[in-house]
Amino acid sequence: MAGQKDDRDIRGDARTEIREFLSTRRAKISPEQAGLPVYGGARRRVSGLRREEVALLAGISTEYYTRLERGNAIGVSDSVIDGITHALQLDDAERTHLLDLLRTAGTTRPQRRRPTLQRVRPTVQRVLDSMSGTPALVLNGRLDILAANVLGSALFSPVYAAPVRPPNNARFVFLDPLATEFFRDWDTVATDTIALLRAEVGRDPYDRQTSDLIGELSTRSEQFRVRWAAYNVRIHTTGVKRFHHPVVGDLELPFESFPLAADPSQSLLTYTAEPGSSSQDALNLLASWAATTTEADSATAAERADGTERLTDR
Repeated sequence: MAGQKDDRDIRGDARTEIREFLSTRRAKISPEQAGLPVYGGARRRVSGLRREEVALLAGISTEYYTRLERGNAIGVSDSVIDGITHALQLDDAERTHLLDLLRTAGTTRPQRRRPTLQRVRPTVQRVLDSMSGTPALVLNGRLDILAANVLGSALFSPVYAAPVRPPNNARFVFLDPLATEFFRDWDTVATDTIALLRAEVGRDPYDRQTSDLIGELSTRSEQFRVRWAAYNVRIHTTGVKRFHHPVVGDLELPFESFPLAADPSQSLLTYTAEPGSSSQDALNLLASWAATTTEADSATAAERADGTERLTDR
């Protein structure tokens, strides 16, 4: 298919990703932070670690580390990965991302692609619907909203307003002008969104829809391009998100993300409010609005069905 990368292209991209990822991690750590003596002072050409310093800290030769940073990923042992993780002070998400890149770059045969169509199991949907007082959604790794309960759909109604289905958080964050108002900490949300997409691309580089999304955002958003070039990776399982909802105003909602083990790349995302807080009052108001809107939509659908039946009877 024209425009679709073959396996050699993807492995080549992974080798490039390894180089850029490791070099940006090196640049973030000074010799002082790594516990190394500083030689050269102002004459140092790099602000972060040199390759030979990373090799020293990792317990490997400079030549070996240099080959690895250039994408030679065949036969990398766990002890080498552990050494590099220690030297570059990688967190769990960064270490996992590096392993994903090394696996792809070192693969000699095509990896099996998962089906591109993802569905939410009926049991998961029932769990969502049972959480009547909690906004809840199911997202995949590229941040498509695959399912939601009534309150989750209401909370993210600006994202659902876009005509593209399934609604996608990343596309909303970078392409919809309303996003900077909806997310009160838009800059943080944008950076976190990039980090999540980076992790997903490393985990499954053969997913065509994710590649297309990255291409679209890179073409249409300078903010995306700048942040994408930083090669930051993070996995967010808990935190607080601050919204300005067009119906109920400001909310500050802690969130929890639970991976769905039976559905790779899918996660259950829930939001709650502190009891007695103004956010809880706003969430209650949003629940009332959502219920009213749902009833109105149901009534409209019933009227349309009734009108159709009358026309049929004539």
